Amino acid sequence: MKLAGCLAVAAMLVVQMPLAQDVPGLPCAGADKECAQQAMKSHAATRIATWAAALSLPVAERIGPAPPQLVEYINLDNILNGYPERPRAATLDAGLLADVRGAMTDLPAEIWKLVGDRLVGVYFVEGLGGTGYTDYVFDAQGRPTRGFVVLDAAVLAPQRANAWATWKENTPFAPGAGYRLEARIEADGNDNRRNAIQYILLHELGHVLSIGADIHPPWNLAPKEIDSAARYPFFDLSWTVDRAADKYGSRFDAHFPQRTSTVYYFGAKLAAADMEATYASLKSTNFPSLYAATAPADDFAESFASYVHVVLMRRPWQITIRHQGKPVASLRACWGEPRCAEKQELLERLVKRAY
Repeated sequence: MKLAGCLAVAAMLVVQMPLAQDVPGLPCAGADKECAQQAMKSHAATRIATWAAALSLPVAERIGPAPPQLVEYINLDNILNGYPERPRAATLDAGLLADVRGAMTDLPAEIWKLVGDRLVGVYFVEGLGGTGYTDYVFDAQGRPTRGFVVLDAAVLAPQRANAWATWKENTPFAPGAGYRLEARIEADGNDNRRNAIQYILLHELGHVLSIGADIHPPWNLAPKEIDSAARYPFFDLSWTVDRAADKYGSRFDAHFPQRTSTVYYFGAKLAAADMEATYASLKSTNFPSLYAATAPADDFAESFASYVHVVLMRRPWQITIRHQGKPVASLRACWGEPRCAEKQELLERLVKRAY
């Protein structure tokens, strides 16, 4: 299953890809969703035995072009979801690979103690149709215990941290004359590709860390299949389950009407003029970012990424909204503020396990 929050399709980032078509070697035709669904069941890419060699390596060496079975799996997932892109293994240039290794090396050691055993590797494709992709790897008993991360090398190649974050945070809003939203996740001297990759990777590692951890409901289950929200303490701080309607809601929807219209990447549903009110509503919740308010899995991944970035690594995180050139609203990271105190406590307890 592709995590929608991790996909970033836009002209700014993605080279134009071919329309859906048959790919030599794939077991399914380009539009055969039923075939893709069947082929993905118990696929080799999701079985722990496939990754035995990778898991024998230090985590810093589990990096490289996506192996054939993973490329096939991603293509099948694109077919299943109706995405036209047909990914292929990336050829990594030395500079990009150095930036990825640097982004990983620079993360706090305790993060790798938490995530290292769960991560089978970080693999690269071109033509993914997005920035990143994370999915489960199942053990011999069929339990999700690990995960792989896939990144699109072509998408990452031109990025700088603040430009990437600014683009991302603008995607829920249709362009409007006089309005501008700016995101800042790095100081000027650190505003580079390595740190853009690092923040993207932190989000994906948040997804990996959640696997099998009862942080939020598994993303391969429908809401109607969730027996008790209380089983997932982080989830329970912000989310509700409507089993009859088979959907998740937030505990803040009564006074955060913009949340259900907040869609990243796939077509803005909010107007630029809604920016100020949307962020004012966000401040009355415990979501650390607007992206976190879109889905339970992305709530944790965003919270984890922001907490590590801001608290552990002491990096900036700020949204500024301008109208006619004048700042009219801003949002800083909520760590240390009462509204995010319960989430921060859970994150601190989680990180302490690494010591």
